[in-house]
Amino acid sequence: MQVGDAPHRSIWLDSDDRVCIIDQTRLPHVFETCVLATCEAAVVAIRSMQVRGAPLIGVTAAYGVALAMRADSSDAALVAACKMLLATRPTAVNLRFALDEMRSRLLPLSEALRERAAFERAGELADDDRILCRAIGEHGALLIEKLAQSPTRRSKGEPVQILTHCNAGWLATVDYGTALAPVYVAHDRGIPLHVWVDETRPRNQGAGLTAWELGQRGVPHTVVADNAGGHLMQRGEVDLCITGSDRVSAGGDVCNKIGTYLKALAAVDNDVPFYVAFPYSTIDWDLTSGAAIPIEERDPEEVASIEGRNAAGEVVRVRLLPDGSQARNPAFDVTPHHLITGFITERGLCEASAEGLLGLYTERRSGSA
Repeated sequence: MQVGDAPHRSIWLDSDDRVCIIDQTRLPHVFETCVLATCEAAVVAIRSMQVRGAPLIGVTAAYGVALAMRADSSDAALVAACKMLLATRPTAVNLRFALDEMRSRLLPLSEALRERAAFERAGELADDDRILCRAIGEHGALLIEKLAQSPTRRSKGEPVQILTHCNAGWLATVDYGTALAPVYVAHDRGIPLHVWVDETRPRNQGAGLTAWELGQRGVPHTVVADNAGGHLMQRGEVDLCITGSDRVSAGGDVCNKIGTYLKALAAVDNDVPFYVAFPYSTIDWDLTSGAAIPIEERDPEEVASIEGRNAAGEVVRVRLLPDGSQARNPAFDVTPHHLITGFITERGLCEASAEGLLGLYTERRSGSA
């Protein structure tokens, strides 16, 4: 996607084969890139949320394994690297998927071949993610186009109003994004649209990341407080909700950033279509219910304080809570499948159910994949 006038990915190899990332903890006030020189640096980047978003976490972990192989390509080093990376974030299943892919590619190889093979496989996963997200965008854009072509909207020239939560754009993937991929494809086709961006407390990924990347792309948008979504739906100001996901159960339940469940409830109450966009690597075929998905509990300090830019232009962190008050910080919630209108995947659209998923991923019916 775009940063200023330059195309960018969220993770890439430079001319010296160094793994480079955008430090997302510095956005939106500072655009800064950094180099991951070791597997341990990849671990820190994932844990500290320099990189975040389920697909990007997976690709970063793959490059983390490659960096480990650059230092030591033994079986013990491979096992240790995968174990260390898997422990960084418990909720997003793409992490496990990427590490399984790396292990299956590398374990049969001799140690002499592993470094090159590791970087090749990590690169393939990165390229695949971009292709998958573009396909999600193509399928999802059809929903937006259909809404835009309604006779009432066409006669008035009104944009399609889309509400999203957290950041599921290109910063959360290698490129394009999941929930925002349909927005970008539709915008590039000239379809009038406007995005309501939930701020997404406590880390403000909507206000800080989604708004930033929409602005870079020139997509009309407005940031709203997390609790404003239901109000906007009641007033008929939302035509469509699209979110991403960190893990989807085989039964169709969706785990996503905390607050997603409340948006789904409001959407159902107001007859607003609520879609979830994700690639196949986000589906956990081993879980039939979202109730079994592990929910990450992050540092309460993320709730107790907030970072921003002061009048002097300095980026500072200030405390929100009174002395003595405690905070709790569950990072995700689970939206039951019956609250979801449908899924947008790289293979097309389906209903949010076990049968809907199996209708797209027919190879899973026999358990062969």
